[in-house]
Amino acid sequence: MQLPSVVIVGRPNVGKSSLFNALYGSRVAIVEPTAGVTRDRVSRVVERNTTAFELVDTGGVGVEEELGEHVQTQIRIAIEQADLVLLVVDAQAGLQPLDQRIANDLRQAGKEMLLVVNKCDTLAHQADAADFYSLGLPELHLTSATQRRGIQDLLERIGETLPEVEPAGREEPMTIAFVGRRNVGKSTLVNTLAQEPRVVTSEIPGTTRDSVDVRFRIGEVEFIAIDTAGIRRRKQIKDSIDFYSTARSFLSIRRADVSVLMLEAPTEIARVDKQLAAKIADEHKPCVLALNKMDLAGGTSFEEWQQYVRDRLPGVAFAPLVFLSALTGEGALRVVEAARVLHEQSLVRVGTGELNRAMEEITTRNPPPSTAGRFTRIYYATQVGVKPPTIALFTNYPDMIDDNYKRYLANQLRQTFPYTSIPIKFVTRGRKSARTTG
Repeated sequence: MQLPSVVIVGRPNVGKSSLFNALYGSRVAIVEPTAGVTRDRVSRVVERNTTAFELVDTGGVGVEEELGEHVQTQIRIAIEQADLVLLVVDAQAGLQPLDQRIANDLRQAGKEMLLVVNKCDTLAHQADAADFYSLGLPELHLTSATQRRGIQDLLERIGETLPEVEPAGREEPMTIAFVGRRNVGKSTLVNTLAQEPRVVTSEIPGTTRDSVDVRFRIGEVEFIAIDTAGIRRRKQIKDSIDFYSTARSFLSIRRADVSVLMLEAPTEIARVDKQLAAKIADEHKPCVLALNKMDLAGGTSFEEWQQYVRDRLPGVAFAPLVFLSALTGEGALRVVEAARVLHEQSLVRVGTGELNRAMEEITTRNPPPSTAGRFTRIYYATQVGVKPPTIALFTNYPDMIDDNYKRYLANQLRQTFPYTSIPIKFVTRGRKSARTTG
């Protein structure tokens, strides 16, 4: 069952993103006093008792900026798909002509609305809110998103308006984070998969600012694509918008099931690409390397490309490489299929007996590091988790099992078990732990 859509609409700087974060219960959308920060439709699923809905944040209606027309298009699409619109106004700024125009447009569109008077931070602001009755809506919902005042009452009213949905019965789809440098084609690929202009695309660097969740289907299978802001080198981060965009991109890697690191075929792999690959490796996330803009590349063979990428991104050398053109859509489904296979591998669990037989052969070929007077032994291993496959090593000297030896073990295990193309995480436990863990 498709979840009902609740869309937040209003003119710039009335606190739409703050309200979005307050209703969702976490800081997701970037909040800045600068008009035009929100460009795409940022969305999250909100669950409350017997109500579940997709909450959508939009840009400011009538905002004037370089990508203003694209932003207004995103707002129109969101309103068309909405089951309920939260019209947000600013109690401190008072009633504005644009508020009236937006309310009239929503009425003409036949949309069910709740009027949210935000920034009611004091009793005086609450008293001034009565002016908004002139918009012709029967009830006012007074909120202070920054102080979380009125949020629970608003959530209850939303629940009364929407049809009941049983949250517990829903299974969350696989999540894929698309990450990469600026203008590498992430948003274009996400729109191709969604089969609609779900996120703003432009040749202007830095078009995407928030991390945007986009639900799409391939056949009967649903996925969530996270379109992220393009990463810049640290010294190029100029303001808080850039800072929060980068932080949300890194957070998207952490919360995704699989990351797709997008690279440009005509462009050399840069420091930022290496930084992202290192972040993916540190988070032990399955990774697809997607080489975009192949239509602009020369006649280099697949083998040469593969070797080039492996040499420069050794931390994810085991990741599959997929060629594509996000603009034409060629290879887009191969990227998702590769991600799906990696996700399945991340759920593989190997039995302790089978794992220890393999570990005995692997450590016999190349014993763990030892020093004079410290002979390191791995007594046994057991898989203690999935997503990623996590293996506990019980040893007499945990500190001697260094990162190089863990990489060796992971490479050998990938050749032995059905997680051939994903990271493997190791935790080391001392002899005392081995006796008490059971």
